[in-house]
Amino acid sequence: MRAGELRKHGVRIRLQTQPFQILGMLLERPGEVVTREELRQALWPGGTFVDFDHGLNNAINRLREALGDSAESPRFLETLPRRGYRFIAAVESVLSPSPQYLAVQVENSFDAPTPVGDKVAALPVESSKASLRARLWIAAGTGAAALLVLLVSLNTGGLRQRLLGATATRSIQSIAVLPLENLSGDPSQEYFADGMTDELITDLAQLNDLRVISRTSVMRFKGTKTPLPEIARELQVDAIVEGSVVRVGPRVRISAQLLEAASDRHLWAQTYEHDLSDVFGLQRELARAIAGEVKIKLTPKQRGRLESSRPVNPEAHTAYLKSRYFIYNQRSAEGARKSLECSLQAVQSAPDWALAYSGLADSYISAAFLSALPPNEAMLKAKLAAKKALELDPDLPEAHVALGLILQNFDYDYTSGEREFKRSIELSPSNSYAHLSYADVLNVVGRSEEAISEIKLARQLDPMSFWISRDVGRILYHARRYDEALEALRQAADMNPGSGVVYNWMSWVYDKKGMVAQSVTLDLKNEENRGASQEVLQQLRRAYLVSGERGYLKKHNELIRNDPYEKALYTARLGETDEALKLLQKAHEQHSGWLTFVKVDPELDNLRSDPRFTELLRRINLSP
Repeated sequence: MRAGELRKHGVRIRLQTQPFQILGMLLERPGEVVTREELRQALWPGGTFVDFDHGLNNAINRLREALGDSAESPRFLETLPRRGYRFIAAVESVLSPSPQYLAVQVENSFDAPTPVGDKVAALPVESSKASLRARLWIAAGTGAAALLVLLVSLNTGGLRQRLLGATATRSIQSIAVLPLENLSGDPSQEYFADGMTDELITDLAQLNDLRVISRTSVMRFKGTKTPLPEIARELQVDAIVEGSVVRVGPRVRISAQLLEAASDRHLWAQTYEHDLSDVFGLQRELARAIAGEVKIKLTPKQRGRLESSRPVNPEAHTAYLKSRYFIYNQRSAEGARKSLECSLQAVQSAPDWALAYSGLADSYISAAFLSALPPNEAMLKAKLAAKKALELDPDLPEAHVALGLILQNFDYDYTSGEREFKRSIELSPSNSYAHLSYADVLNVVGRSEEAISEIKLARQLDPMSFWISRDVGRILYHARRYDEALEALRQAADMNPGSGVVYNWMSWVYDKKGMVAQSVTLDLKNEENRGASQEVLQQLRRAYLVSGERGYLKKHNELIRNDPYEKALYTARLGETDEALKLLQKAHEQHSGWLTFVKVDPELDNLRSDPRFTELLRRINLSP
């Protein structure tokens, strides 16, 4: 009970805190009914709010799952409808040997040693039916404890280390926060549970010397029953945080536990409950506790940030979490519009809250990239929002990333964009999006080796992110490392076979490798995933069969209404320099998000000697 562990044949069975507490209460009174009211008072004492029926049923189901039991044919746990529960299996209770007994054992060991087994019979045993296995375990435990006391008393440090080995507690240098379980019983509250997970990750990501896995990767395990050691291997982490969140009225409660990943060994658990207006105080209290448990040394500034919290308008916080939910879960023009609507509500409800403005900037950037708004309009508004966020909180990592993206993609100010990304990384070392954005600005200015190093660091922080894996391939392609690029893009395609954006880049890679048929095949797959009709696809196939690559490229530009930059790539492949340069000029006028690739894009290499191309590079601050 003291260790909080349940074992079967010596192997620890994973069991959360509340189900374990219920098991303990049932084992204290085997064969007796433990009422629902008794369980409520013990687990959810007066003043604690919770959906009791849902919470208790969930805990009982987890306990049954751990025991391999069922409600229909119970071997351990019997349900008495509307009354409570009863543990119906036979229970034996064996007392541990007393300290006085161990002292006698150590004292005797200096004279003629007495076989440990002879002493077992003298141990007090509550049940006369104690099994032989239990007696043997006691004998083994007694002998080990006596040996430990003896070694300590003799101060034989070197011998002790050789006999007992090093400590079992591993150094924790990396951690993953699994999605917090929504215990509200209301599926519409998933955005809140996801948002609280995201914000806890954000707080932990600001700690030095601790690698924190990003949201995208941990969300892959939401709702799964993947064993912790397997999750740890996939994410390459030393420890895992898991828990639950419930919101009822004006109160929110988070229960969390820290587990050593490789062994699934419980290290720490705690429950926190605050008003919704103090939700950031709750999150930072939890982050401080985790930092303490993993022995992370906080800088004075980090400690000050984790210890400070300001009240937040609950309506604004709800709107902010919903805006993030739409950005993450609906990568479409419609999702961007919904995110923007929620972000505007957050700002209106809390006009002095920096995070609301940072979220608004992100929503406008998303709207620009996903064509939900004209890019010029969206980016101008995003810039105002990001600057307002930094005016309210100069140390807000998210706002520095947002401003950096605007400076790079809208102002073509790569030096200032790089500065913002580096500042965000200083404030939040495990922010994978900041590392990705920094890699991107290094890439577009032609610092390819630095870009590759940075994008690989982003992938370490978010190993299951399709977008980062895709961008590893994209940056390798821009560096002319085509075989490596193809391998990275294949890995990304395996993560998300339905996404056309990866097939697009694979098509360009095959083209530069001279593998035209493969390039055309993947380009067709890309357009199919983008929504091209079967009639259009059939015309493209016919053009390739009749006229080869040139026929295909001409028909593609005729039928597909792509971004002018993308059209310029097809036109450049045809060798039509004048038309390609006109399309690039049009991309510049429309502030195409693709245009920042112009300096490093291999498809444009045959234009680089033209003075008009050099002039375009100069206008967007990418002169050779």
